[in-house]
Amino acid sequence: MSAPSSLLMVNAFIGTAGYKKLYQELGYSVMTEWSERKAISLVRKSAPAVIVADFYHQTDFRDRLSNLESLLAAVQSAPGTRVLVFYEPAHQAVLDTVSARLRIDAALCLPVQETLLRDTLLSWLNK
Repeated sequence: MSAPSSLLMVNAFIGTAGYKKLYQELGYSVMTEWSERKAISLVRKSAPAVIVADFYHQTDFRDRLSNLESLLAAVQSAPGTRVLVFYEPAHQAVLDTVSARLRIDAALCLPVQETLLRDTLLSWLNK
């Protein structure tokens, strides 16, 4: 029997944390990281199969558009890692701008439809 696929939840305060039980039911080994810097370190050491992260934009960000750009840049060198972000509808335009530059495999608008989340994660388990 192989080890379960790892799933890293990052910045779990908008929507990702509420689905930990679902991630585990699907067979993922779940890790949680609140610090983007620590999440980047984890990705570089041992890239998880999936990263689920909350995406947001604040106008006071100095040198970036969103909270995830540094993490997304690190993930680009891990092609086997899938990235799923949850976002507020008001941040759609910023998400589109960021995803034009950095790979995001799936984005789900809040409130997340659990069946869509389940189907997305299941499809990644089977590949």
